[in-house]
Amino acid sequence: MPHEYPDLQADEQQLTGHWKDGKAGAAADDVDERILWLVTKRLLPKGLTADGWDSLFLDPRDSRFWELTFPQSSLFGGGPRQLSVLSPEAAAEKYGMSAID
Repeated sequence: MPHEYPDLQADEQQLTGHWKDGKAGAAADDVDERILWLVTKRLLPKGLTADGWDSLFLDPRDSRFWELTFPQSSLFGGGPRQLSVLSPEAAAEKYGMSAID
């Protein structure tokens, strides 16, 4: 994974990673790697669902909530990542009021 990726832009609403075929099996594409970089280096963790699969993050630069999900969760390791903007109301409903405070 490269050292840095671009921060989230104001016009971005959703990032969806994909897996590409590699010699040793599936490999993450640049979008999937960027999502991993964002959630580990730029976004602040705010909540987690009871099953541990969906996570809520806050972008401290613009105060938008972002939800990390795995839409192809039937794949090994949960599949590629997806990062989507979540309204404060939806975040509070799914993750609880304490997550958005």
